[in-house]
Amino acid sequence: MMFLLGNFAASFSSVRDDCDASKPTMLYPVSTNRRCSHLWVAILFLTTFWTPGLSDDTRPNFVLIMVDDLGIGDVGCFGNGTIRTPNIDRIASEGAKLTQHLTAEAICTPSRAAFLTGRYPVRTGMAAGGHNWRYLPFVAGAGGLPQNETTFATLLKDAGYSTALVGKWHLGLNCKTRGDHCHHPNKHGFDFFFGTPITNFRECAEGAETMYVTTRPYRRWRNGCTAVLFGSLALLLLKVMGKNKMSWKTVFALLLIAPGFWIPSRFFFSHRLRWMNCILMNNDKLVAQPFDLEDDMTPRLLAKSLNFLRENQNRPFLLYHSFLKVHTALFATERFRGRSQHGPYGDNVEEMDWAVGEILKEIDRLGMSENTFVYLSSDNGGHLEEITPEGEVHGGWNGIYKGGKSMGGWEGGIRVPTVLRWPRQIRPGTVISEPTSMMDVFPTVLKLAGTETPEDRVIDGRDMMPLLAGDRTVTEHEFLIHYCGQSLAAARYRPLTGNSVYKAHYITPIWDEGTGACYSAFGCSCDDRWATHHDPPLLFDITNDPSESRLMTPENEPKFAEIVANISRGVETHKKTLVPVESQFSYRNILWRPWMQPCCNFPYCSCNLNETSPTLETLPMYKPESISES
Repeated sequence: MMFLLGNFAASFSSVRDDCDASKPTMLYPVSTNRRCSHLWVAILFLTTFWTPGLSDDTRPNFVLIMVDDLGIGDVGCFGNGTIRTPNIDRIASEGAKLTQHLTAEAICTPSRAAFLTGRYPVRTGMAAGGHNWRYLPFVAGAGGLPQNETTFATLLKDAGYSTALVGKWHLGLNCKTRGDHCHHPNKHGFDFFFGTPITNFRECAEGAETMYVTTRPYRRWRNGCTAVLFGSLALLLLKVMGKNKMSWKTVFALLLIAPGFWIPSRFFFSHRLRWMNCILMNNDKLVAQPFDLEDDMTPRLLAKSLNFLRENQNRPFLLYHSFLKVHTALFATERFRGRSQHGPYGDNVEEMDWAVGEILKEIDRLGMSENTFVYLSSDNGGHLEEITPEGEVHGGWNGIYKGGKSMGGWEGGIRVPTVLRWPRQIRPGTVISEPTSMMDVFPTVLKLAGTETPEDRVIDGRDMMPLLAGDRTVTEHEFLIHYCGQSLAAARYRPLTGNSVYKAHYITPIWDEGTGACYSAFGCSCDDRWATHHDPPLLFDITNDPSESRLMTPENEPKFAEIVANISRGVETHKKTLVPVESQFSYRNILWRPWMQPCCNFPYCSCNLNETSPTLETLPMYKPESISES
């Protein structure tokens, strides 16, 4: 249509004079009269069928919603009868529910990297090895999603889509200086970004103490740094007494270095200040440091997404709304506090669901429901160890599934609640029980947008539409690999025939005695000191034993050796496709660098520009009748 309109405008001036009725008719030949007729037919066609302001682009829009730390047992359509999630349930009833949708790792940063790139984190350098940090702990670190990685946002932007990320990023910010923004969402395909470049840490709630104080990794770090300090003082004392043969230069060097370890152990890791990480950005501009969670964070982010929908209703768009919820610190607006049966955590889930509903309502109001692909999932399973000193549970529930966030290949950490809706091809009430991966979103979105999948790299995701549309009944994933950092923790095997899905665990975390979690460490580790290696692997039939409670052995399963051999074949084939890359989680990349610390209103590093959307006050949050009690 726009092509026709352009041709019409270009030719109109040249034909206009020929068709001027004020000129003598005898001057016009028959061919010119025919041109006049064609012109008036074109005008009639355009005025009849073309409506200014409406796009004729039939490619689907995409609204991708990511929740943080939501357990599969927290959602109504996945079996929870006490937390109210009517809007997530609505997506499932009007579209599809994926009951075996899996993250690439059981923790946020690598999981989100895989979601955006369609690749295992170990391929992109977004997988940790040798220490406990499998996420980016500081906004002023150098690690992040490498610039040579391609996100679906970049490819859609290149294809003419308007793209936006609202909420949590947690894939890095800078490389060398405070303002290079090499890892910023704007550098990875998002035209618009409003949110935090890192995440919602517990200390982002005013007056809250950081989670590190009582955890095993912090205690090890603190004790080690204290030993370095006192060891240096002991060497100084021995030198004074004449019993230390070290040079004075060496002793003084140690005395200068030791506080560099001890001070961070007492300051940054035990009481990270709110101003360090709790920042809010509008594209590349700081708008809040630290941000305020309690008063308006959920409606503030929601208003930005609703504005984006309105501003782009006449062109294809991608909206990635990434909730800060339900990660701690837990926060809810006044209308949701104390509303659920499950304390602050339940309040947060219900407020999150309300926000999902507002996005759906706006899509419906703008008449975009038929042509908008909606996807909602969680970046990993519920965080079982998230319990306050008073015993109040602030983490999610993973239903019948064993384990949770950070626990390698256990089902509770990687099987996440996922629903989709796209009326054009997905039948209402569809349920997919086949294994699917969060990495599948990458090729699915590109295929629907008519964009080619990159051929210069390995893409681990598979197009989900054949399953969702009913054209396939078996997943394209014969094998799915489950990592814990750089360690291959487990592998999932779906034979081409039969209904069973098998999973082999090669590494499992060591839980606190008598529990199913790592409460003393606030999360399980991949470190060999805190994990058990299994040879032969622990084998489970996930289809018939989803809670992984009945171990398969050569004694109770005649095909045990055959199944394990097939899984080993898949693992070896996968390993052959890996190439070495720089780890974005090396100590050099993750540690805090003062010169890279974002700071507004220097030297105070404090601001709140109140860049709320003009529609914030109109949100139904502020209308009592907008929140149902049922």
